[in-house]
Amino acid sequence: MVRDRDPKPSTGESHMTAHRPLDEAERRLFDVRGPRRTRSKQMERVYLYGSLLTIDIFIILAVPTLLSMFVTGFYGQSLVLATLPMALLYTIIAINSGTFSLETLKRPSECVRLGVTSLLLAEISLLVAIFFLKQSEETSRLSMGLSALSTIAVLGAAHLVFGMYVRRTTGGRLTDEVLLIDGVDPKLPFDGYTVVYTEQLGLKPVLSDPNMLHRFGMLAKTFDRMLIACVPERRAAWTLLLKGADIEGEMLMEEDDSLGALGLGSFFGRETLVVSRKPLDLASRVKKRALDLAVTIPLLVFLFPLLTIVAIIIKLEDGGPVLFKQDRVGRANCQFKVLKFRSMRVDSCDANGDRSTMRDDDRITRTGRFIRATSIDELPQLFNVLMGDMSLVGPRPHALGSLAGTRLFWEVDQTYWHRHQLKPGITGLAQIRGHRGATHNISDLKVRLQADMEYVQEWGIWRDISILFQTFRVIVHNKAF
Repeated sequence: MVRDRDPKPSTGESHMTAHRPLDEAERRLFDVRGPRRTRSKQMERVYLYGSLLTIDIFIILAVPTLLSMFVTGFYGQSLVLATLPMALLYTIIAINSGTFSLETLKRPSECVRLGVTSLLLAEISLLVAIFFLKQSEETSRLSMGLSALSTIAVLGAAHLVFGMYVRRTTGGRLTDEVLLIDGVDPKLPFDGYTVVYTEQLGLKPVLSDPNMLHRFGMLAKTFDRMLIACVPERRAAWTLLLKGADIEGEMLMEEDDSLGALGLGSFFGRETLVVSRKPLDLASRVKKRALDLAVTIPLLVFLFPLLTIVAIIIKLEDGGPVLFKQDRVGRANCQFKVLKFRSMRVDSCDANGDRSTMRDDDRITRTGRFIRATSIDELPQLFNVLMGDMSLVGPRPHALGSLAGTRLFWEVDQTYWHRHQLKPGITGLAQIRGHRGATHNISDLKVRLQADMEYVQEWGIWRDISILFQTFRVIVHNKAF
């Protein structure tokens, strides 16, 4: 776990845009994000994925059972019992292969291909397991073959019908899309699309304003695809915002431009440049969230006595609040309240984080010195993980006033905002490499950004597991003060 910095009260002109209340801006955003639809397209897709998986599991369980009951001369009790592991294997393989994805909902042929392929791989895997467990003699080869072919045929037909049904009922509109217009008139019909004029929401591509990035991120979270039509001189700035917003982002173009495009798209017949994509697909998000919950819930139960004792000691020492809450930058550059055990005197805490903690810092309490040295003060962030604001592994969330030397983090490198494509983590790749503690120099930030972007671009579930295990080696470290 990283050593973060509890701040002291600011005594001079702030280094950053004032952290002003967002009430009015949030109200205007709600008009766009709120009751414009009864159910988002994302929820509709989740419902369709769940329905398709339910149908598949029913087929995998029902077809062998019905064959064993009604087909003359066919009986295979062990084969029927094998349907449960078959269903589990199929679910794992199908999720990993993208069977439940936007592409399969749009194209019935792809839905059939991936479904049948996943089932075939599951059946081969089960046959290998039966062979090595020496159970093959108890199962009729004819029964196995007939069951496998029948299940594949029924599942393939079901996927074809399901795909055609989805295409007919949705008309191919399976994503929530928004067009942001900044200073231009695209002259497009926009039927069925959400159109936002940035000046009406006070949205500007100002990379030095964390509050504006927060509002942009909150808007982006509501949609699957965001297109921006703007004057040429602001395209680069909007592109930087899109790359850090965890969204499929595109620029509506009149001509080619050099924006680090990832590909070409279209919108009402007009060409677009794809400048950002979500780093994780649905299957990867499910796996990452499953790992978070599988580790966090048991850990909170196990650590409950320790958390209670630490809370009591903090309260008894000076009577102040047990928890320290601070605004941090999270996924899509949206702000959230990070939770930590308070390790500093009550009168030395505020929300900006302008001053790095020093060795023998007189703001730290006696209890605080111990819990910081052992990283116990970070444990309440497990509740942030439980609530979905954080992940166990990811780029560490920084305070709004964090400095590298004398400069704010995003003043050092504006691509700093790109690291927030994923949820922030309690630990991360930078931390296990020893890049933690105060950032006295610009180079201290640079190496962390490099590690964070490496993690975002090369994410894998096994890397997360590896980082978690390696974290135990660096919980206690000489940069914790």
